[in-house]
Amino acid sequence: MQEQRHNRYEKARILGARALQISYGAPVLTPTDQSEPILIAAEEYDAGVLPFTVYRGPK
Repeated sequence: MQEQRHNRYEKARILGARALQISYGAPVLTPTDQSEPILIAAEEYDAGVLPFTVYRGPK
């Protein structure tokens, strides 16, 4: 599977959405020592384990 590259706006949206999920009790997808949801989301993003897909529309 090819890794999708995200621009900074897409990355911010993904991290924000995932941090919200974590703050509401979603299970963490990677081992971490962090306690802040946004930092946990950033570690998950860097590990490539987030199940988000960005749809950019027809080309």
